[in-house]
Amino acid sequence: MAPAAKMHFYAELDDALRGLRDQGLFKSERVIVSRQGSEVVCDDGRTLINLCANNYLGLSGDETMAQAAIHAIKQYGYGLSSVRFICGTQTVHKQLERALADFLGMEDAILYAAAFDANGGLFEPLFDERDAVISDALNHASIIDGIRLCKADRLRYQHNDMADLEAQLQAAAGKRHRLIVTDGVFSMDGTIAQLDKICDLADKYGALVMVDDSHATGFMGTTGRGTHELHGVMGRVDIVTGTLGKALGGAMGGFTAARREVIDMLRQKSRPYLFSNTLAPAIAGASLSVLQRLSASSELRDRLHANTAYFRDAIGKLGFTIKPGTHPIVPVMLFDAPLAQQFARRLYELGVLVTGFFYPVVPMGQARVRVQISAAHTQDQLDRALEAFAQVGDELSLLYR
Repeated sequence: MAPAAKMHFYAELDDALRGLRDQGLFKSERVIVSRQGSEVVCDDGRTLINLCANNYLGLSGDETMAQAAIHAIKQYGYGLSSVRFICGTQTVHKQLERALADFLGMEDAILYAAAFDANGGLFEPLFDERDAVISDALNHASIIDGIRLCKADRLRYQHNDMADLEAQLQAAAGKRHRLIVTDGVFSMDGTIAQLDKICDLADKYGALVMVDDSHATGFMGTTGRGTHELHGVMGRVDIVTGTLGKALGGAMGGFTAARREVIDMLRQKSRPYLFSNTLAPAIAGASLSVLQRLSASSELRDRLHANTAYFRDAIGKLGFTIKPGTHPIVPVMLFDAPLAQQFARRLYELGVLVTGFFYPVVPMGQARVRVQISAAHTQDQLDRALEAFAQVGDELSLLYR
């Protein structure tokens, strides 16, 4: 029999989990037995139109990606059993870092096992108690956690509010260095940061700018470089972090791109880089092939943007409340957490895979179904999904028509 204190610990966890279920806040996992794609097969045998993957360019289950990964495995093996500075750096890792830096318009880049690690390992090696980090209130959890690990003063500005950002820059006037930190695209809303205005303020106050472009790299901007290209500020953003796990193939892995001095310091002191195994060669090789493909053709980007415009227009005409914008993240607002889960379950029954999001992932009272459009979606798939949305909206009396 476990000691009483131990039993009390497990009892408290059980009560907390029961409370999440009772409130409709418990997150369940669906099991997919097929490749990722515009349609997936779940473990109950059902085939569903997939509207909830970060698979923006449709490459996650693409056969050319699988072959690129196989080719890398044949050349470089399955794994390295090492961190980078011991014996974990291969030619393919250096090639990918060079390609990422060139693609993003930066001097150098460094790879991480995940984008969460890229943000988690960024701030502590570069900033201390003499500095200030000024962060958008809705920045990703990985940014928040990374900032907490450094000793710099932490200031927040109201989401996308340039007047409040300027006020925080003024409040940090006595600091050695000031760093403005923002998501390029905010993952729950699809809102695009005002990087042109942010860079103007940074220039005015002598601040640095860091952008997490995980939901933009590969498809935002004229040639897919990201939000800094979209806003015409390439060369004015100091640090870009991002992921290989969304548009750039969808496996895993993250990166930071910046001036060479920044990357060199991260190689020396960034703890997730120093103490995590090297990114698998298959992922590095396949990601390298993605960048080559994107540089050669805009076909996937063009298809994604066309699909996004089509779905946004149609879902709005049905009478749903959506967050406005142009990004393939389309939040369909339901406001109530249990309703968001009920809505997602009913869509599942009708052959559409979405996920309900609610507190603490989004603010209380802002529950939603987040739709994510892919270049892989056909118009027929989008039309069938829209029919299902309309049916559920009518059943639940949600449509404002």
